[in-house]
Amino acid sequence: MRLGRWALALVFLAIVPAAAAGCATEASPADERFAAVTALFDHEIATGKIPGAVVLIEQRGKPGYLRCFGVRDTTRRSPMTPDTIFALHSMTKPITSVAAMMLIDAGRLSLDDPVSKYIPAFADVMVGVESVADNGRPVLERVPPRRPPTIADLMRHTSGITYSYIGGPLIRQAYRDAGIFAGAFDNAVFAERIARLPLARQPGTLWRYGHSTDVLGRIIEIVSGQSLYAFEKQRIFDPLGMTSTKYVLDSDDERARMAEPLPGDTVLVVSERKRRAHPEWQSGGGGLVSTITDYARFARMILSGGELDGRRYLSAAAFKAMTTDQIGPGSGVERDYFYFPGDGFGYGYGIAVRTDPGEAKPPPPGSIGELKWDGGSGTYFGVDPKLGVITILMQQTEQERGRIVPAFKKRVYDGLAASD
Repeated sequence: MRLGRWALALVFLAIVPAAAAGCATEASPADERFAAVTALFDHEIATGKIPGAVVLIEQRGKPGYLRCFGVRDTTRRSPMTPDTIFALHSMTKPITSVAAMMLIDAGRLSLDDPVSKYIPAFADVMVGVESVADNGRPVLERVPPRRPPTIADLMRHTSGITYSYIGGPLIRQAYRDAGIFAGAFDNAVFAERIARLPLARQPGTLWRYGHSTDVLGRIIEIVSGQSLYAFEKQRIFDPLGMTSTKYVLDSDDERARMAEPLPGDTVLVVSERKRRAHPEWQSGGGGLVSTITDYARFARMILSGGELDGRRYLSAAAFKAMTTDQIGPGSGVERDYFYFPGDGFGYGYGIAVRTDPGEAKPPPPGSIGELKWDGGSGTYFGVDPKLGVITILMQQTEQERGRIVPAFKKRVYDGLAASD
């Protein structure tokens, strides 16, 4: 394995200069400010940890740092470029959440609506409680919810809907046994399948990551009368100029621009194989692909409070609700082991928001009010209203993202501090 990695590294080193040249035609002052970011990814490529990455750092709308590193994949060896397409995975969720907030803004959907108002199968949903039978064997008892899960619960991940790898062993087994990814299915079928599964907790009591945003995507379809993609394309992608953001790639050119993980990045390779095997499923929780230039348009709209280039996407009130912590003290919501917003962060309606410095010493870098989310494929975006900064990292790695993303963010804020 070690020899193979270094053999790959030699190939990457030969290609990196061309990739960097394709990303920026001339050096900028930001290159010096964020030299540590450049060094980080140069090292990741040189040691064969990842095939490549594209990074954007922008402050107050001024031309900033845009660099491409390495290759799209190790087979084609095409250099990374700003129009390289990446699987977003959970970085899809903020976009779907904005789409839902648009319908709330228009009075067509309410945060207080029960999910069963739109998907009747959820009227019969039960909560799974793990206990031990008289014979000592674990059992999953199904009990009625104390209240029905709502749209707000879907948007803040307090519905009790989980993923098959999160929760108690019997809940995880119930998800695995249900075959929710079997055969061909769309959002309508998938939501019905989820409704038959037990909730992992009583609604409104625990932040737990899961398929909530996928169910939300189906509700957007029901309320709008359009497919999720058609609604998002009409209301978000086309107005923002996000021409490469979609659920299914349409052309050979687009497929050639797709970034791939290393073959040994097993979790992501398998996950991507499953995602691509279901082009009929427009997963609002993790199905979009996009480029860094597309996602930068979305991030600029978030930085500008829900508007961009004279067009408003969310009212000021809707934007404030979405970016305000909805699970903090007094909300009654606990946090489980898999609390992905992380130290110092609360969670709004579809996006993490920095509420305090956190418990780590020194505290993680960033500002109070900072907004962020990332994806299991290694993608990350952050919006810092205090500093007027957007930060986006596009890469395709599951096994290295937990190490690279915090290292990247630290170097970004070190560079911002050095420029003050």
